[in-house]
Amino acid sequence: MTHAKPVEFTHRQILTILGGLMMGMFLAALDQTIMATATRTIADDLQGFDLQAWATTAFLITSTISTPLYGKLSDIYGRRPFFLLAIGIFILGSFLCGLSDNMWQLAAFRAIQGLGAGGLMSLALAIIGDIVPPRERAKYQGFFLAVFGTASVLGPILGGFFAGADQILWTDGWRWVFYLNVPIGLAAMAVVARVLHLPHHRVDHRIDWPGALTLILGLVPLLTVAEQGRDWGWTSGRSILCYVIGVVGLIGFVLAERAYKDEALLPLALLSKRTVAVGVSASTILGMAMFGGLMTVPLYLQIVKGSSATLAGLQMIPFVVGIMGGSIISGQLISKTGRYRIFPIVGSVFMVVALFLFSLIGADTPLWRTMLVMVLMGLGLGSNMQPMITAVQNAVSPREIGTATGAVTFFRSMGGTLGTAVFLSVLFNVLPGNIRDAYASARATPEFQQALASDPAQGELLKTAMGGAGLADTSFLSRLSDVIAHPFKVGFAESVHVVYLIAFFVMILGLIVVFFLPELPLSQRSAQQARAEDELQATGDGPA
Repeated sequence: MTHAKPVEFTHRQILTILGGLMMGMFLAALDQTIMATATRTIADDLQGFDLQAWATTAFLITSTISTPLYGKLSDIYGRRPFFLLAIGIFILGSFLCGLSDNMWQLAAFRAIQGLGAGGLMSLALAIIGDIVPPRERAKYQGFFLAVFGTASVLGPILGGFFAGADQILWTDGWRWVFYLNVPIGLAAMAVVARVLHLPHHRVDHRIDWPGALTLILGLVPLLTVAEQGRDWGWTSGRSILCYVIGVVGLIGFVLAERAYKDEALLPLALLSKRTVAVGVSASTILGMAMFGGLMTVPLYLQIVKGSSATLAGLQMIPFVVGIMGGSIISGQLISKTGRYRIFPIVGSVFMVVALFLFSLIGADTPLWRTMLVMVLMGLGLGSNMQPMITAVQNAVSPREIGTATGAVTFFRSMGGTLGTAVFLSVLFNVLPGNIRDAYASARATPEFQQALASDPAQGELLKTAMGGAGLADTSFLSRLSDVIAHPFKVGFAESVHVVYLIAFFVMILGLIVVFFLPELPLSQRSAQQARAEDELQATGDGPA
């Protein structure tokens, strides 16, 4: 019987492999940010503005649910084929999205895209775990956050460009939001197929299909209600039905995982390890605070500061600089010292402080001050995300790296979905009252009365805003004079304060959880080296 020999990868080989992995991750990261600025144009063109949320929901559901599946299956059958499959499915979904004729078709094709996206993130992190020892891993994983940072800036700019162009190469401009993924994806496939050759010793396992099916039954209704609940009403019949089916599915999932033990999709024994339990819990809370808190920054920049979607993307650059700085500094220090526990703690402290400072930003706060807080928030995230994944990967056996990485990514995504749903709901619940109060205060001032008297048409526009239509479409603000638009911006800024205060308290909980993270010695062997050496020892061929 032949055994896979430990393979030592040179720094240059690792960087080449990293190039392919980063291209795959860039696809997933860019897709999320490019859609933010293009969605309205796409929805208008496909005459489905009221259905646009389904395009987001479909992608979210399939990408979240497929993440742990990719992790588990790649542990059994090897990473390379599943990473290539994930890219292939994503390319197919992207191409079909570009051909969509209506919003329902787009939602269906976005679901196919999501099936691919679920593997791009977790498998890239797992592959790095296979080829790089934990002590060195954080250095390379910092590159991945750089990909996210670049995508978060490029996405809104490209989305605005494509959405704003009527025709590019004889087809609607917005369709290139999806077609752009095809050449990038094909290049990523070519690089990965050429350079990623990991030795894999297959171990036959039962595949946990009951766990997969009950996870789908549990999460589809819960993710759907998280996205749609604000429109349906959280206590409506449809929402309650989703809650009931979701809870039944999750109970079934726990029972299935207990029955399948170590072969489960998310083994309960794995989640009982302290490092993994802390990593999963902290990632869920981090996802809530990150997505829930940060999705309001572009809204603040566009509504309060009057930035276009493209400009708002550029104004987020300080946040990206913070993420990259935090990840690079923490990665280098982990590599030098072999200690990782301090970085998620410091990162969480930075995030707590940043969210509190965000809660103090008003309609008249200078932009440079907001940008300084963005840098602090980015430093917190950069110091938190990758060291936590390194800690979890280091704490599990080499054969469980895919499953463990998939679990952390999965729970962070779930936290993000939950945070976005809760915080958007809070924002839109407090917004009308805060805007009314701001206008009630402003009406007493001579400047406001004079501005209204000099142009009565402004009063009519104001009625539109106060009637609630202004919350669905805020473009009327650009047609109001500064004096009359200012109370609306004050009301919006005060509503955002509430969101950031909630995120602040959520992140304090995250900081408490991170204090329970144990400090384990970082292994000097990569996962595939450890697996190969363990196999040699098991047959008596290697050193005892």
